[in-house]
Amino acid sequence: MTSQNAYVIVGASLAGAQAAQTLRADGYDGPLILIGEEDERPYERPPLSKEYLLGTKGREKLYVHPEQWYAEHDVDLRLGVRATAIDPAAHEVSLASGERLGFARLLLATGSSPRRLPVPGAGLDGVHYLRTIADSDAIKAAFGGAARVAVIGGGWIGLETAAAARAAGAEVTILEMAQLPLLRVLGREVAQVFARLHAGHGVDLRFGVQVAEITGSGGRASGVRLADGTRVGADAVIVGVGISPNTELAEAAGLATANGIVTDASLRTSAPDVFAAGDVASAFHPLLGRHVRVEHWANARYQPRVAAKAMLGQDVAYDRVPYFYTDQYDLGMEYAGHVEPDGYAQVVFRGDPGGREFLAFWLDGQDRVLAGMNVNVWDVNEAIAGLVRSGRPVARDALADPSVPLESLAGEA
Repeated sequence: MTSQNAYVIVGASLAGAQAAQTLRADGYDGPLILIGEEDERPYERPPLSKEYLLGTKGREKLYVHPEQWYAEHDVDLRLGVRATAIDPAAHEVSLASGERLGFARLLLATGSSPRRLPVPGAGLDGVHYLRTIADSDAIKAAFGGAARVAVIGGGWIGLETAAAARAAGAEVTILEMAQLPLLRVLGREVAQVFARLHAGHGVDLRFGVQVAEITGSGGRASGVRLADGTRVGADAVIVGVGISPNTELAEAAGLATANGIVTDASLRTSAPDVFAAGDVASAFHPLLGRHVRVEHWANARYQPRVAAKAMLGQDVAYDRVPYFYTDQYDLGMEYAGHVEPDGYAQVVFRGDPGGREFLAFWLDGQDRVLAGMNVNVWDVNEAIAGLVRSGRPVARDALADPSVPLESLAGEA
């Protein structure tokens, strides 16, 4: 077993790599072990459903650090290794090999996993989920030979993979239980923009449907049967029905969990010397005043920096405004803020939603900006985040008026 003075990170992800980088940059020079289940060194996941899937970004561009970085910074990077248990009281991590690692501080950056579709035929060849480089490679290869693609789920992964399939020349059908794509995330007003976007690019959108079975022949998927008996033919099926945080290690160790590993604002868990960051962390957010779990790139990039500083004893808190982005066809978008489903009173638009060049602001009942989105309008996201951070009412007419600088509204707020 290693000595008890090591800092151990479970999860060789973007979050894990950022934490390791911060620990070294902030002066930690002791043993540092980074454990990853995948055989790939830490990489960024957003391109897997965007540029990498489209073939416009090469594999080497995905990685967080060059291969030699880990040795140069004395990071013991262990790939293809699974952590099977943690013992907070004994300050130990157990590995599948039987090895036990002692730790002084432990960061859990175990991420999340795609939810599996619980229907007959879900295990057939030609049914794809997207989480890893290998998944993206398999989907890219499938698009190369598929005339018809069925996408189950109208969330971000579903829409982005649908756009990539259309770019590859396939006929695409999106099957979504709700009445619009992204309805829970964006609300009806803005969700309609994405429905029109995909319809305009020839996607067959089917809302309010339930998948009963993935049909197949010879062990390979050939389509989808819906609950009403309708059949949708497909040479490849993409499933994007959400993700679940990988909390198994934490739960077995008795850490507090609730839709993720519960932490305070400094990313400390309920166990001394154990921290969590990234997709798996349900962290108290000082700006929002509640625990939130954010599944997007910015959280995995910036939150671990705070966790690493807290591991070193610094007095820190993660209060960054949540951020995410998407690229689909000719639409580029950024979003700052956080809105629970149906947790807003009104959406105010600035610009032309129909022309897909606009801003949108989600307001509460007191005209405070909860979140804002810029679509094909650039260099405004920081100003939008400033409006969210202010937490004060903003005049709706001014929000809607393109002649009023957002910076001035943030200042007034």
